[in-house]
Amino acid sequence: MITGNDTIPGKKVQVIPQLKRVLGLWDLIFYGVVLIQPIAAIGLFGIASVVSRGHMVTTLLIAMSGMMLTALSYGRMASLFPSAGSAYTYVGKGLNIHLGFMAGWVMFLDYLIIPVINTVYGALTLNRLIPAVPFIVWVVLFIAVITYLNLRGIKSTARSNELLLVIMCVVILVFIVMAVRYIFHGQGWDGLLSYKPFYNPETFNFSAIMTATSFAALTYIGFDGVTTLSEEVKNPGRNMLLAPVLVCLFTGIFSGLQIYLAQQVWPDYNSFTNPETAFFDVSARVGGTLLFNAIAIILSVACLGSGLAGQAGAARLLYAMGRDGVLPQKFFSHLSGKTSTPDFNILFIAALTLVISLIISYQGAAELLNFGAFLAFMGVNLAALRQFYFLRPPNEKRNILTDAALPLLGFVVCFIIWISLPLPAKLVGGIWLVAGVIFLILKTRGFKEKPLEIDFKES
Repeated sequence: MITGNDTIPGKKVQVIPQLKRVLGLWDLIFYGVVLIQPIAAIGLFGIASVVSRGHMVTTLLIAMSGMMLTALSYGRMASLFPSAGSAYTYVGKGLNIHLGFMAGWVMFLDYLIIPVINTVYGALTLNRLIPAVPFIVWVVLFIAVITYLNLRGIKSTARSNELLLVIMCVVILVFIVMAVRYIFHGQGWDGLLSYKPFYNPETFNFSAIMTATSFAALTYIGFDGVTTLSEEVKNPGRNMLLAPVLVCLFTGIFSGLQIYLAQQVWPDYNSFTNPETAFFDVSARVGGTLLFNAIAIILSVACLGSGLAGQAGAARLLYAMGRDGVLPQKFFSHLSGKTSTPDFNILFIAALTLVISLIISYQGAAELLNFGAFLAFMGVNLAALRQFYFLRPPNEKRNILTDAALPLLGFVVCFIIWISLPLPAKLVGGIWLVAGVIFLILKTRGFKEKPLEIDFKES
């Protein structure tokens, strides 16, 4: 046997470079928290509180249960297919290549919606900071900035993301301290230790809570990005199982604490000035103008960074699809001669984002994104069920709990959240899904050929 250090006299042995397994569990958790962002829930607070009738904490816990179960399936599939890292690959390899293509198709919808969500909320935030400038102007300026930066080939660095994460945590910790002080001075221990944010018999409605959960679940979107590092992880069999689950757990607990305090500071969910930016008013109540501005600024910067990455990711995905013949090559595989960026795609995404941002609400965009995300989540859970229970080799013992019950339960929770989406999201998402099925039938001549591959690694 020849190892990487062995040589044969008179011959040179070429050693193929490989990714080194250097990342530990805490590296993965930190990476996941950066992806999700510790302030993910505060932009959803007002809308989710109104829809759930004051029970957003409950929606976060319900969504967390589904996400942790799904994260377990993602982790197990990542250990089985370490070079993958997406629902597209896991569903394709774990269930069926045509179902995998459809998972990729709904993921493609999410890639198109992510720049819209960040643009709409970034513009809403800036409009609250400077109300004299109309929302539409902020939308145009926001898109112009991220498009200019992407055309120049400027990317946000990991160091800037880490700095932003630290600033976010500091501001949120300040909010938590000031909110605790405000609640204690006004309501005492009864206010700090109340069950009403979880269950208020006067307003509790399960249907309303599940509808709000289908929106508030956006808090956890991005946890699956941890699985893209599976080839660089020490002890992947253990760490790839734990990391996505712990990222979801941390996000749920930390976000739940923020929303619990916000609900206690502002219990009347029907009195928000603007539900989309309600957390700003909560911050002003506990910390005055300074905290109001701090929350608004970090949110706008976070949206700018996410919008920049989202537009670039969508443009690169279009480029990969054009290069591989999924989309017309002449347009979508074009690269700039100066910056080597897919400039046509960047401009296309910018124009698409502008149009959609002016006709859809933040809530509508979030629910449409969740339509695709939860379809993909259901697919991954079913893939894990099939791979680890039904396809387990006869000489290996099946575990009814981990191999069958948990992925099946994850599928059920995700399905309940998905089916609870409002009708507009299901209609638009359904049209997109039908278009994907038609496209797949035409490209595979009625499922007789393999579908074209979508290279999500480019994004």
